[in-house]
Amino acid sequence: MQRRFTLKALTAAVALASAGITAQAADTIKVGVLHSLSGTMAISETVLKDTVLMAIDDINAKGGVLGKKLEPVVVDPASNWPLFAEKTKQLLGQDKVSVIFGCWTSVSRKSVLPVVEEMNGLMFYPVQYEGEELSKNVFYTGAAPNQQAIPAVDYLMSKDGGGAKRWVLLGTDYVYPRTTNKILRAYLKSKGVKDSDIDEKYTPFGHSDYQTIVADIKKFSQGGKTAVVSTINGDSNVPFYKELGNAGLKAKDVPVVAFSVGEEELRGVDTKPLVGHLAAWNYFMSIKNPTNTAFIKQWSDYAKAKNIPGHKDKPLTNDPMEATWIGVHMWAQAVEKAKTTDVDKVIAAMAGQTFQAPSGIVSKMDEKNHHLHKSVFIGEIKADGQFNVVWKTPGPVKAKPWSPYIEGNDKKKDEPEKK
Repeated sequence: MQRRFTLKALTAAVALASAGITAQAADTIKVGVLHSLSGTMAISETVLKDTVLMAIDDINAKGGVLGKKLEPVVVDPASNWPLFAEKTKQLLGQDKVSVIFGCWTSVSRKSVLPVVEEMNGLMFYPVQYEGEELSKNVFYTGAAPNQQAIPAVDYLMSKDGGGAKRWVLLGTDYVYPRTTNKILRAYLKSKGVKDSDIDEKYTPFGHSDYQTIVADIKKFSQGGKTAVVSTINGDSNVPFYKELGNAGLKAKDVPVVAFSVGEEELRGVDTKPLVGHLAAWNYFMSIKNPTNTAFIKQWSDYAKAKNIPGHKDKPLTNDPMEATWIGVHMWAQAVEKAKTTDVDKVIAAMAGQTFQAPSGIVSKMDEKNHHLHKSVFIGEIKADGQFNVVWKTPGPVKAKPWSPYIEGNDKKKDEPEKK
């Protein structure tokens, strides 16, 4: 009798405890964080994981979303593209997250895309990319080519930018650099640049020996005023810039404009030989306005409190961090508006969302095409690893996900197809 009573009590206690766990789980909204914390892309992505966590802390401190706290679920896809798809299945299927913030490279995003669509998940992608994609299940908070690549080339062709006539298109060998360069080649052609004045080169992920390539650039530049458009990604940027310095290739002779090099990537480089080289982004840490001052202070305090390596001593912000920050807050606003985390309702509520961006504009999510309207800035590298803005658009530019420089795109709709 005593034993039966004890068993009964035990079963009841277990049931109560598990009910408590379920109730507790239901009290939070789970948020997936899908960024490489190891491998070749960790140099760029680790800080985006921390930015998502800071945004979650910020939202939770103000009462959370729908009266619930956000609970991050962090995974490491380790710069391994198929693993991104596996981790997405885990986040959506097992962990039951309401949204995923993640990816840097387009190859990782392309790996995740069919999973998110099939499982009707929701993902926010925070990095400039090649366009040529629109998904109902993805919001793109980084730049499309007309918000970065095209304006950068325009600037380099202009008198202020040095009047480049010859072009080296140098990138890491995967979808983003190849598609961006396909668009740029067609664009340059439309501006009267001959094929013989364009040199296109690719290196694998993690490539570290740039001696031959930099020597080739030097030789090619003897044929006329040359500019380099760099879509090198990840930690390969460090040896590339070091080699530029070794070869004495200065910005006034052959300017390099980079689309994947910001404050974070320059942290590991002696920037003195790189002074004057360029980057095109939609945000720089050096931009002066009250929103950015507050954003930098919040990040500095957070990095110190959380003991984040590198940042606790030298806090840096950059463009994909800003795009991440905007994305997390816009999603939270859309959930509040929809009064639910139901994916289809949140997608509808995202249309036209606005947020005061550290870049100094009121950032708006396009009503239809799932991309942010963004200002474009071109910055020159300074000796301290920061950027001096030398050119900017008069105001926010609407994204063109389907580039007009790719044949057949004029027939494509500026909104995701309903599947």
